[in-house]
Amino acid sequence: MAGLDPFRDRLHVPSLHPDRTVLALVIFVVLFAQVLLYPGVADLVERLGATRGLDASTWFLAVEFLAFVVFAGLWGALSDRVGRRAPFVVFGAIGSAIGYAAIAVLGGNSLLSFEGVLVLRFLQGTLTVAAFSLAMTMLTDLDGGHGRNMGAAGIAIGLGTALGAPVGGGLSAIGTVLPLWVASGGLLLAGLLALGLEDRGPSGHELSLRSVVERVRASPALGYPFAFGFVDRLTAGFFALIGTAYFRDTFGLDAPAAGIMLGLFFAPFALLQYPLGVFSDTVGRKRPIVLGSFSYGIAILAVYFAPTPLMAGGLMVVLGIFGALISPATMALVGDLAGPTDRGVAMGGFNLFGNLGFLAGMVVGSVLTTAIGYAPAFLTVGVLEAGIVVVALPRFLKLELPETQVFGG
Repeated sequence: MAGLDPFRDRLHVPSLHPDRTVLALVIFVVLFAQVLLYPGVADLVERLGATRGLDASTWFLAVEFLAFVVFAGLWGALSDRVGRRAPFVVFGAIGSAIGYAAIAVLGGNSLLSFEGVLVLRFLQGTLTVAAFSLAMTMLTDLDGGHGRNMGAAGIAIGLGTALGAPVGGGLSAIGTVLPLWVASGGLLLAGLLALGLEDRGPSGHELSLRSVVERVRASPALGYPFAFGFVDRLTAGFFALIGTAYFRDTFGLDAPAAGIMLGLFFAPFALLQYPLGVFSDTVGRKRPIVLGSFSYGIAILAVYFAPTPLMAGGLMVVLGIFGALISPATMALVGDLAGPTDRGVAMGGFNLFGNLGFLAGMVVGSVLTTAIGYAPAFLTVGVLEAGIVVVALPRFLKLELPETQVFGG
């Protein structure tokens, strides 16, 4: 069997790590819980006391991402400063579970106005991003190659969203607030499993918040993954809200069918994350990001022009493949460029820009769709995704990156 080792190394066959598995599970549950709400969000916000419509759905989804934007970097900086991440992951997951349950109880039984529900939603998002962002940061603390570790994060994100969309559609058909309860239970379980995580972050003894932020500012190359992450998540936010509404309005789909349509994107997006993350360890980050982003933008436009649900579904699969090419390479680029003591803030910054993108995708998509229709909204998002490559390409190709680490861990 010893003769197989070189063959195994050339293929970069992944080795299992218990903490990698638990961290990926935490990320999976956060995204699964989040996407559970998307297919039936129009019915959910009506049950929670809002006037039915795109604006109420936008507010309910967007306020969570506003919390993500505000607190992602703060949680990262705090974890770098104290030299601990695991307790914040546990606190965030369990606190988020309580938040989802509170929305179900208070909002679902008309014990709180919709404005009050939005406040609860913001608080829930504040805790959710602690679990999500710091679980991702803990993956960058592990050995084994940033592509591999971010591939694990990517497949967790993809599987969570792939399963969350169709499952959420089915749960919504059974009970309007049932997705909230399932989300709460999943996050509680994730928080309990995270109790056994081992911290591998910086010691924190020689760090201050100012010094950490200054180190990140001293690495302007981080602007590339931040920008790519912003636009990629913008498209995700767009499809989460506007894509769902488009499929329902254009093809007459119900919530379960719309969930399946989103799942057609997220299934290949999930299944290909890990192998394409390892692939980026082998060939570098630049080619997957450039090729994937440009192709992804074109595929977005193709989805809009699909004349039938079958063709639109097939193009959603293609979209998922290109998304899987971009995502782990972009996340791994953050780990490549940030030092061990800066990773909490760096990954927090990446998630901040990503969440800003998700928020922008929902808000911009909603405004454009309401004002002038679906076509300009799809065109805008597609051009942004492909355009970021065109604008950044000359300097990005000249960027000198550290050699990736692909073995161990």
